[in-house]
Amino acid sequence: MTHFRSAAKATNSMILAGMFLMSSVASHAQINRIDIIRPDAPALAEYGEYNVGVRTLTLVDEGRVDILNTERGGDVAIYDRSLTVEVWYPANLASGQERGGQYQAITRNPAITATLYGRAVRDADPDPSVSDLPLVVISHGYPGNRYLMSHLGENLASKGFVTVSIDHTDSTYDDAQAFQSTLYNRPLDQRFVIESMSRLAADESSFLLGLLDANNTGVLGYSMGGYGLVNNLGGGYSDDIVGSFMAPPNGLLDAHATGNAEYRAKLDSRIRAGFAVAPWGMERGFWREQDLAGIEVPTFYLAGSNDTVAGYENGVRAIYKAAVNSDRYLLTFKNAGHNAGAPYPVPREIIDSETGEGAGHYTDPVWDTVRMNNIMDHFATAYFSYHLKDDEGMLKYLDVVADGAEAIYHMNNGVPEKDHNYWPGFEENSAVGLKLEHLAKGE
Repeated sequence: MTHFRSAAKATNSMILAGMFLMSSVASHAQINRIDIIRPDAPALAEYGEYNVGVRTLTLVDEGRVDILNTERGGDVAIYDRSLTVEVWYPANLASGQERGGQYQAITRNPAITATLYGRAVRDADPDPSVSDLPLVVISHGYPGNRYLMSHLGENLASKGFVTVSIDHTDSTYDDAQAFQSTLYNRPLDQRFVIESMSRLAADESSFLLGLLDANNTGVLGYSMGGYGLVNNLGGGYSDDIVGSFMAPPNGLLDAHATGNAEYRAKLDSRIRAGFAVAPWGMERGFWREQDLAGIEVPTFYLAGSNDTVAGYENGVRAIYKAAVNSDRYLLTFKNAGHNAGAPYPVPREIIDSETGEGAGHYTDPVWDTVRMNNIMDHFATAYFSYHLKDDEGMLKYLDVVADGAEAIYHMNNGVPEKDHNYWPGFEENSAVGLKLEHLAKGE
C-alpha cells in the first residue's frame, strides 16, 4: 500500500513537472513578443489580412542646422543629419515562408539589448496586389527609438498601411544629447521623413515604388514625438518660449513659432490626421491657447489622467480643449501615467538584469502594458482608417458614450437590446477605466 502511494505520488510529481515544463516553454515562447492580442482586446486590435514585411533604411537630410555645435551668440553650424527608420508594409511571402521575425532593440538601459519578436518578415517582397497605400509616421519620445511602438507599426501594416518609425538622432537611448536638439529637430524630422518616403515611392530602384501615397499621411507622436506633431499640425510654439534658456540658442526655435510669418508656409499639407500620445510641452509654456487655435488638422489625443511628465488637466487635456479649430478626440486611461498606450512591454532582458534599471519606462502602476497596446492599436486603426481610407464604418468605434464605466452592456444571445450602448468592439466591462471625448471644430 505504501509503495502504491509512493508510486502515485511520483506519477503526480512527474505530471506536475511536465505541466510546469510545458508552461515554461510556452512562457519562453512569449518572451518579448510585440504582437500579443489579449482575450479582452477590443476588436480592431487584431491583426489584419496582410502579411507584413519590414526593412531598415537610412535617410540623410543635407544642410540641417547643427544645434549641438551652435554656440549661443555664435555662427549657426550646419551638418547632414542622418536618421535610421524602420518601414513596415504589406508583404508577399514566398511559398512555404513563415511569417515572423525579430528585432535587436537597445533598451532604456542602453547597456542592455533586447530581442523582440513580431510577425514581420525581414526584407520580404511587397504585396503586388496593393498600391498607393496611406502612410503613417511614428515618432518616439525622449529618449526612445524606432522599436518602442513597433507593435503599432506591424499592426497597421497588416491592415493596408505603410508605416515608418523614426530613430530621432540625439534622442535615442544610446545617443541622447542636449535636449535643445530634440526641441528644434523633432518637427523637422517628421516632415523630412514624409518627404523622403514620398520620393522613394516614385523611385524605380526602391521597393516602395508605387506602394504608398504620401499625399495621404497620418503622424503618430508619443511624448516629444507628440510635441513635434502638435507643431506640425499647426500649433506654433509660443513666441515667449523662443528666447528662453530652455530653448535652442540664438532664437532658432523661431522657425517653429506662431509669430514667424514663414512657419505656417512650411507645414506639410499631406498630413491629414494626427494621433498625439501624451504630447509634452503645454505645462512648460510651449503653447498658449492662441497658438493651439492654429491647429486645423483632425487629431486624436491619448493620455493617462495621472501623467506627471506631460501633465493632464494643464497638459494634454488643455491642448485638446484649446485646439478649437480642429475636430478632435481625447482618449483617457483613468489613473494611468505617461506610459499609457505607447511602449511595448518591459523586455525580459531588463527584468532578468541585476538592477532592473529601465523597467519603469515600459510599465504603468495601474494598467497592463499589453492591454494598453491593444487599446491604442484599436483606436489608431479606427482613426487612421476613417481619415486616410475614408472608411466611415469606423466612426461607430469613435462616437461612443464618453465614459466607458457609464455605458450599458445588454446583449441577449448575441443580439443587442434597445438599451445596449456599449463601446463597439469591446467586451463586457472592458471599457471600464476608459473615457473617450469628442469636440467638433468650433467647440
